[in-house]
Amino acid sequence: MSFPAMSQPPAPLPAAQDEARPVDGSERLALLDALRGFALCGVFLSNVLMWFSGRAYMTRPQMEAFMASASGLDTALMYTNGTLIFGKFITIFSFLFGLGFSVQMMRAEARGAAIAPLYMRRLCVMFLIGCVHLFGLWLGDILTTYATLGFALLLFRKRGDKALLIWAAILIFISPVVVNLAMKHLPALLGSGGAEAGAEAAKAAMERSNQARAETMEAFSSGTYFEVVRANARYYFGQFIQGLGPVLFALLGRFLLGFLAGRSRLFHDAPQHLAFFRKLFRWSLVIAVLSSAVGIAVGYMMRNKMIDPQASWTVLLGPVRQLNEVGLAAVYVSGIVLLFQRETWQRRLMVLAPVGRMALTNYLSQTVISLFVFYGFGLGLIGKTSTATNIALTLGIFAVQVVLSHWWLARFRFGPAEWVWRSLTYGKAQPMRQPSAPTAAAATAV
Repeated sequence: MSFPAMSQPPAPLPAAQDEARPVDGSERLALLDALRGFALCGVFLSNVLMWFSGRAYMTRPQMEAFMASASGLDTALMYTNGTLIFGKFITIFSFLFGLGFSVQMMRAEARGAAIAPLYMRRLCVMFLIGCVHLFGLWLGDILTTYATLGFALLLFRKRGDKALLIWAAILIFISPVVVNLAMKHLPALLGSGGAEAGAEAAKAAMERSNQARAETMEAFSSGTYFEVVRANARYYFGQFIQGLGPVLFALLGRFLLGFLAGRSRLFHDAPQHLAFFRKLFRWSLVIAVLSSAVGIAVGYMMRNKMIDPQASWTVLLGPVRQLNEVGLAAVYVSGIVLLFQRETWQRRLMVLAPVGRMALTNYLSQTVISLFVFYGFGLGLIGKTSTATNIALTLGIFAVQVVLSHWWLARFRFGPAEWVWRSLTYGKAQPMRQPSAPTAAAATAV
């Protein structure tokens, strides 16, 4: 399976503009907005089920006790979430970020302008918004990571299709294994005492990690806002950031896949590429099923102590997990593209488009709402709700976001956070309100 050749005549781009400006609502691709809204729902579910619910801060014994006391429904849902949700929707989001870079590049080329200056300003503003989110609200912020990695995309903008695919494969499947092995074995190799000293160091690191998790959970459960902020920063720099190394390479690989898809105009000219999307759906489904089966089997053996989770060879399971995440994400994306070609399904999926247009606003508001629902200065539900309850709460909140996004975009051009982002990027306040009907009609006539 390969990307369609770029020799096909592309669909017309928007007319060239004299100066850079935000994409107008009429120029947006509804399919991509719907995909972004779909991905945002899955990211929200993943964040609540793993982080805001407190699961990420449980030690192994606590997790085993939690699993043992879970109801049959919750147990089934936990397995389902691990198979269908975790890692899959952030993969779609990362793919769309890379695709967005290709759209910005095409717009810059249509204006006859260089992409780097405006793109870098956009990333810098995104990084600043992410810092506020990260240090003022929640350690799981993805904006700072995306903004930092986004600069690396500039290095690949003139690479050919084959080179992009090779680099994506290396970054997604090989680099995380190398980084994990280095993180696991280099300290012992560089230190003295050999394997025994390395084992002692690993044990001490695990004890520190368990203590940090317990302290963080305590702060999130009963602390004031400022205590939460301090615990948030302490856990981020003490624990969270240590696991980012392998993730960064995989994210950049996903960016490259999105960049390639955007440059090939797969989604802008989707009706012309349906054969490709059908083939992608079939092969991705096979890969997702096989890798899921391996993951479920290995996970079962680890939980029943048939396999040592700390064994050195388990690092080789990383590529299997990456295959599963990329494969199932491709199933979701290609499936939505194919459904979008049917009028009935297109109307249904278009419900998600306004959420995708306001993705930054909705992403940030999901954090704020989750803090007040789960943390101690709010309702204090962290660690107290079942998986089924957490899913119901998350989908209920997201449904409200869908309604509010429709209401807001019927009146305004951007979401509040998007307006701030664009205004700072372009160096001037952007018009916020939707033009009145007569004005819009006159503009169209011109």
